[in-house]
Amino acid sequence: MDADFVIVGAGSAGCAMAYRLAEVGRDVLVIEHGGSDAGPFINMPGALSCPMNMKMYDWGYQSEPEPHLGGRRLACPRGKVIGGSSSINGMVYVRGHAMDYDHWRETGADGWGYADVLPYFRRMEHWHGGQSPWRGTDGPLHVSRGKRDNPLVQAFVEAGVQAGYEATEDYNGAQQEGFGPMEATIHNGERWSAAKAYLRPAQKRGARVVRALAQRVVMRDGRAVGVEVLRGGRIEVITARREVVLAASSLNSPKLLMLSGVGPAAHLAEHGIPVVADRPGVGQNLQDHLELYIQMQATQPVSLFKYWNLLGKAYVGARWLLRRDGPGASNQFESAAFVRSAAGVPYPDIQYHFLPLAVRYDGKVAAGGHGFQAHVGPMRSKSRGAVTLRSADPGDAPVIRFNYMSDPDDWRDFRTCIRLTREIFGQAAFAPYAGAEIQPGAAVLSDADLDAFITEHAESAYHPCGTCRMGRADDANAVVDPQGRVIGVDGLRVSDSSIFPRITNGNLNAPSIMVGEKIADHVLGRSLPPSNDQPWISPRWETAQR
Repeated sequence: MDADFVIVGAGSAGCAMAYRLAEVGRDVLVIEHGGSDAGPFINMPGALSCPMNMKMYDWGYQSEPEPHLGGRRLACPRGKVIGGSSSINGMVYVRGHAMDYDHWRETGADGWGYADVLPYFRRMEHWHGGQSPWRGTDGPLHVSRGKRDNPLVQAFVEAGVQAGYEATEDYNGAQQEGFGPMEATIHNGERWSAAKAYLRPAQKRGARVVRALAQRVVMRDGRAVGVEVLRGGRIEVITARREVVLAASSLNSPKLLMLSGVGPAAHLAEHGIPVVADRPGVGQNLQDHLELYIQMQATQPVSLFKYWNLLGKAYVGARWLLRRDGPGASNQFESAAFVRSAAGVPYPDIQYHFLPLAVRYDGKVAAGGHGFQAHVGPMRSKSRGAVTLRSADPGDAPVIRFNYMSDPDDWRDFRTCIRLTREIFGQAAFAPYAGAEIQPGAAVLSDADLDAFITEHAESAYHPCGTCRMGRADDANAVVDPQGRVIGVDGLRVSDSSIFPRITNGNLNAPSIMVGEKIADHVLGRSLPPSNDQPWISPRWETAQR
């Protein structure tokens, strides 16, 4: 088998690349280890906690014991299915803040400032929120908002305004900072994954999808010429006439590079892998968002807990199957906020997801019946981890060390998150509903007690990135140049969240798709003209927290 372009990974960025290349007649083949994305567990938004906990759809990775979190091993779900993590994620749609991308540009990712990436966000979107010069309305990716008819969802935004924060009508538009409606990749009551938005249309234009496990990139004279795969129990090589593109996730892309001889030379030598290009940055710079669930009891039966029984779940499932509406047609993240932690912080560094139910990602409901919660966490942790090889066997999971909470500022920031959330839940808007605090609990007040709670309860928001950092070609620690080309190897690119120089504000699905869109244009030797739109920055940022 061969193709002009061989893409490894049918995830968020890989699907977008396949579509844009096939759209102009390029011969594209996509390698994906996972199987079909059909079925209600993936397609019903309300069932989002199911696919990320199913071996059928998830690589099942775990972090190494985290030394600053009491030795806990945290789950690292990554989609092993058509659509990749866009088929198992929470469907939340956040572009990131303008200043995130300006930081990318300033640190060596030339051509990736906000002015450069905004046109790509517009091109990819089919926004259902009306007309806005900031948004796209005819792209392949449907972006919508939930009905927001739960009184708790409305109370969260009202409470934020009562606490003195901004309200924002569109955090993906001119103004991210503030409280307002949350957006999701949901269309007509169904998950709208990258597979639906991009891969299926790409297949109609001739792109092929091959189910196989990519084992390594085949190199010849310093050039990527194909991908070795395990398919049906046999080793095969799929030849790339022009380029190989790794879009296998921030955990699997660096693993594949290292198995192929691209990475820190000493580490490759430990595993007996011949060095093709000594790139010490491969697998380094691993970042993620951690978050806490601040949970409250509800004094009125207004939460989603009424559906949290056999009969309720049967009703929700049947209504969704028959009509694609009801609670199952929403991911239930319908209100959000982005705020600054302190005066002097120029743009938001804390994110909130609000949920009208007290529940964990694994589907376990908090004791106490009716309740609600805010997922809250800092956006720009200074802690950095790494992805390394466990062995030279492609079947072995990589070694994933996030090194969470290794920077002292992270502890201060998380304590601030808890205290600000308590203040929001204490506003008049929540007075009719707020009961006792489930967690951390009203008695958990001192720094030491809050730190103990953080150690035990901080959870990954599942936003790993940064392990094949983009930078200038003369940057010794960069892995790819600003066109996604692996430095030191011809015919090989990376196109996924691993190329992020620094993590963006919010959830990473939208920026990952944007990367696929933009790298595809680099492959094709074209680019969209930059935008001159100026985003809103608080005029009080230097002197006030809100």
